[in-house]
Amino acid sequence: MNAGVDLASHTPMMQQFLKIKAQHPTELLFYRMGDFYELFFDDAKRAAELLDITLTARGKSGGEPIPMCGVPYHAAEGYLARLVKQGVSVAICEQVGDPATSKGPVERKVARIVTPGTLSDEALLDERRDNLLVACCQQGAIFGLAVFDMSSGRFSVSELASEAALLSELQRLRPAELLLPEDFGGEWLPDLPGRRALPPWDFDFDTAHRQLCSHFQVQDLAGFGCDTLTAATAAAGCLLQYVKDTQRCELPHIQRLILESSDRAVAMDAATRRNLELDVNLGGGSDNTLASVLDRCQTAMGSRLFKRWLHRPLRDRELIEARRNSIALLIEDYRFESLREHLRHIGDLERILSRVALRSARPRDLSRLQASLAVLPLLQATLREIELPHLRELSTSISEFPVIAELLERAVIENPPMVVRDGGVIAPGFDQELDELRSLSSDAGAFLMEMEVREREKTGLSSLKVGYNRVHGYYIEISRMQAEKAPVEYIRRQTLKNAERFITPELKEFEDKALSSKSRALAREKFLYDQLLDELNHALGALQMSAHAICELDALCNLAERAVQLDFCEPQFNDEGVMHIEQGRHPVVESVLDEPFIANDLQLDKERRTLIITGPNMGGKSTYMRQTALIVLLAHIGSFVPARSATLSIVDQIFTRIGSSDDLAGGRSTFMVEMTETANILHNATERSLILMDEIGRGTSTFDGLSLAWASAIELADRVRAFTLFATHYFELTVLPDSYPLAANVHLGVKEHNDHIVFLHRLEEGPANRSYGLQVAKLAGIPDKVIQAARKKLHELENQSIHPGTAAKPLTSGPQPDLFSIVEPHAAVEKLQGIDPDGLSPREALALLYELKSLSSGST
Repeated sequence: MNAGVDLASHTPMMQQFLKIKAQHPTELLFYRMGDFYELFFDDAKRAAELLDITLTARGKSGGEPIPMCGVPYHAAEGYLARLVKQGVSVAICEQVGDPATSKGPVERKVARIVTPGTLSDEALLDERRDNLLVACCQQGAIFGLAVFDMSSGRFSVSELASEAALLSELQRLRPAELLLPEDFGGEWLPDLPGRRALPPWDFDFDTAHRQLCSHFQVQDLAGFGCDTLTAATAAAGCLLQYVKDTQRCELPHIQRLILESSDRAVAMDAATRRNLELDVNLGGGSDNTLASVLDRCQTAMGSRLFKRWLHRPLRDRELIEARRNSIALLIEDYRFESLREHLRHIGDLERILSRVALRSARPRDLSRLQASLAVLPLLQATLREIELPHLRELSTSISEFPVIAELLERAVIENPPMVVRDGGVIAPGFDQELDELRSLSSDAGAFLMEMEVREREKTGLSSLKVGYNRVHGYYIEISRMQAEKAPVEYIRRQTLKNAERFITPELKEFEDKALSSKSRALAREKFLYDQLLDELNHALGALQMSAHAICELDALCNLAERAVQLDFCEPQFNDEGVMHIEQGRHPVVESVLDEPFIANDLQLDKERRTLIITGPNMGGKSTYMRQTALIVLLAHIGSFVPARSATLSIVDQIFTRIGSSDDLAGGRSTFMVEMTETANILHNATERSLILMDEIGRGTSTFDGLSLAWASAIELADRVRAFTLFATHYFELTVLPDSYPLAANVHLGVKEHNDHIVFLHRLEEGPANRSYGLQVAKLAGIPDKVIQAARKKLHELENQSIHPGTAAKPLTSGPQPDLFSIVEPHAAVEKLQGIDPDGLSPREALALLYELKSLSSGST
């Protein structure tokens, strides 16, 4: 429908729709009509396509048929879920007027706007994954970032100094919706489905500062540590206003602003998060990820927190060790088992409380809240037996709320209906007035039976009966043959084919009372329900604090259980720059193997910073490197680790350059992606970083790739001096330790038997002696004819070498030859091959030297 259309040419109802739609041009408008949400015009066409529902027409307006489609209001959540997953926002327009008193269309208003980043409804959310709204703006070289989780009220800000840092954060957060200024640019940002452009003035600093101070009721933001963060403040103010605009209500569950400082966390770029498969595998699923193996949290909110830990390992050694000591104590005497049994009965308090704050909580939310609060005394009793500062702090943060638990137990029936509008939520005996109104409605049947018997006796009419229907209300029905004998006080209400229906003053009085009692009972129940929400909101802060502490307790108990079940060890940190892992394992690979996992050691220290790792494809190089990164990462969240023992240094960053694929959308080849990732590492890594480099230079020609790998390895070993695992098929790199003592050679062992190989997956000192490429190709199913041809060509190439049998050949200058060109043997080499040294006299030997010198200076 075009903007600026002449409303006078439309019906009153369409005029109302178009006026409301004009206020929400970018959202689909769900327009409530009776038991349906209807969509019209372009909204109907778009929704019909997105939801695969029938597009029809509703009469005409302005002389044209009106495209229309609709969904039942009681099933709307399912359709909303499908829309928001596609990044579509929906404005929910409800009837707010009384149809009985309205002249013209019933008054309607948009009650809320459902957007991908502001969901709170249980049916629309993945219970074990955060659903985040993010706002970002730029001031000079600084990016301000604000992050909000509607379902928990968690609100945080940060400032970032580079595009790479912003990309890394967006990869970590994976926002459901991203708010950006219209003039942001950012063509380098990923094309997120929830990306939304807002006017630049929505990010005005002064407006944002006032907005935030007003919400938190403070004079300034110094108490949150944000007084100097202009870009972050601008983003946070825009985000807060956006949430208020969409929810159309106050936001009492946003009670503080958290400043996230980058120097407190181990930095990981987007490539590293992807390569380590923390909770999303390389195919985009959740199978065979670190989280799939380690997440056994008893509550959904604990699971969400645990995934946040995985994506934000800490550099704060004190907090790391507080978590690790807690896990160690929970493992003693299997204390975690009793705590996990109590946690199993606790619902998703974070999200329930957010719906309470937004006044959208459903009866079953309150029922689950009551059941959860009933468990807290048992949980506290178990916690009191544990003496450890960190766990004691968590225990102190968890209150028991006996008054609220008792109130909810009295007020809400055990298995309430889904929604409050149909009644039957408030328990009998909770409110006298509600009980009386309900009794009027429930006693109607007995009253009608009693009246029917009495009126039959009074009138002598055997066909008389008293009944009720929704259209005409209560009535006395008499057959057509006996209708003339009806008493004078009977007033005719309806004539049927074979009977007449009457009303009496007594029945009319009862009808008014009975029918009004039902609506009054529903109104009373809604009033009592709102009062319950008021009571809960009075204790919202303490309830949220308890929920946050329960989350952390669940995550710690989960790590304790995993440590026991998966045979993890307690890592130790040192200040000496040592990384020593004994019998380290890859937890994900180990979980899918039918045979025992081959564990391996790692030894890095101040004198040994770079490992040059060689060995065949499928030999285990990538697994070995990834398991090292995962062990280091787990240690930095406070977890036990998959190893026999581990002594580690605190790292500031984890980098991985493992595998590549084309970035077709960005116009970058595989090699360009590889070089971009390598450049990021070389520019940003420090002596305290952990770096995994796998097959640098394989995306280009042999000499170019070898040269780049050589130079990169030297830069890392000589200047950066980070903890580096450098896997390569270029055997030329194995001579690096001769010149750079901080580098060392290791390889993954292989056994060869009758032209077949067996991968030992065991790390051994020194370089590999060959790559076994043809044997691996044979294992992969390459036809024997092709293998034989390749073996012949390999033999030819090896015979062309000036130094046959030498694995490591020096880099050469000059033109790069074609790998498969036929090179004639050098004349000097041919001459040497025909000489018998033992048969030469001194004079002949001297003459031969002059001849060889002459040949070597000639053409080859």
